[in-house]
Amino acid sequence: MAAESAILVLNAGSSSLKFQVVVPETADVLTKGLVERIGEDGSDVPDHGAAMGVVTDQLAEAGVDRTGLRAVGHRVVHGGPDFSDPVLVDDAVIADIRDLVPLAPLHNPGALAGIEAARAAFDVPQVAVFDTAFFTSLPAAASTYAIPKDVRERHRVRRYGFHGTSHRYVSRAAATFLGRPLDSFSQVVLHLGNGCSASAIAGGVAIDTSMGLTPLQGLVMGTRSGDIDPAVFSFLHSAAGLEVAEIDAMLNKRSGLKGLAGVNDFREVLSRADAGDEDAGLALDVYVHRLRHYVGAYTAVLGGLDVLTFTAGVGENAPVLRARVLQTLGRLGLSVDPGRNEAPSREARVISPDGSPVTVLVVPTNEELEIARQAAALLDGPT
Repeated sequence: MAAESAILVLNAGSSSLKFQVVVPETADVLTKGLVERIGEDGSDVPDHGAAMGVVTDQLAEAGVDRTGLRAVGHRVVHGGPDFSDPVLVDDAVIADIRDLVPLAPLHNPGALAGIEAARAAFDVPQVAVFDTAFFTSLPAAASTYAIPKDVRERHRVRRYGFHGTSHRYVSRAAATFLGRPLDSFSQVVLHLGNGCSASAIAGGVAIDTSMGLTPLQGLVMGTRSGDIDPAVFSFLHSAAGLEVAEIDAMLNKRSGLKGLAGVNDFREVLSRADAGDEDAGLALDVYVHRLRHYVGAYTAVLGGLDVLTFTAGVGENAPVLRARVLQTLGRLGLSVDPGRNEAPSREARVISPDGSPVTVLVVPTNEELEIARQAAALLDGPT
């Protein structure tokens, strides 16, 4: 299978490596896969170098000539304040990504390991695409925390936002689907998966987002608390004797839906809530309340809303949730057509009634395609 026009997209974590070979112009996927348990006890994949060997073997099995690939595109979670666009990877870029590890200690080290392994395995251009890049356009009023200036600047503390590749892809896909110029309308995008985030986008430019310095802030998520009084840290330290690391782990790994309902699979939360489980019912109520809060706030920030878009695993596949979120937002011009909302589909679609003041969409996300497109655009240069 020819790969001259294809880009290998890598999403490397500390113990996993997800890959996809995609043609950016056609969205054709030549092959994809996942290497798990990298470096874990009992695993036969000791490091990312070995994982890349598994990837190249799987490419060969799929008939993809790795020497003919156009490029390798890497998802890097944190680009800090300076990476606002994709970049060709060289030693200086690697050093810069390493310098950002304190801002993303759970994510950037895995990305670095994946980049270094790919540079050794593939003699093609390597492109880093940053999850935070889409939100470097946030105005200072939205990105600045109200803490002392010297602390903010010395430690690079600000709202960065995450899931940027998804928000960028979906906002543009919504414009294409509607046949409207991207710069002609305002929209809110709700990326709802195990991780959740909201964005306010005016004319294609992000002006606010729910995640902050880290992916912990904002909406209720599968295992993350989302917004919480920062004094919880000092309170739990003094009242419960918990150390900062313990509290941080609790808020990131044992909170959100899991902390409220005991499970973080949204389908299970819905099932338990339908069966009368009070904890699951409360979890659903809190989840929906936070979503309504952000939709209302971002409608105000935008000065009015034209399009609301649901995306990602929960957003695309939970019609009950979509209906509940919109149930009390009628005065904002938001409503749902039950038949359209509940009709199963994997395609972009309108779920609001004809003539609604605000168009409500479901648009499947495709972060791998977005990374491939950004990599291709960088390599092709200005036209």
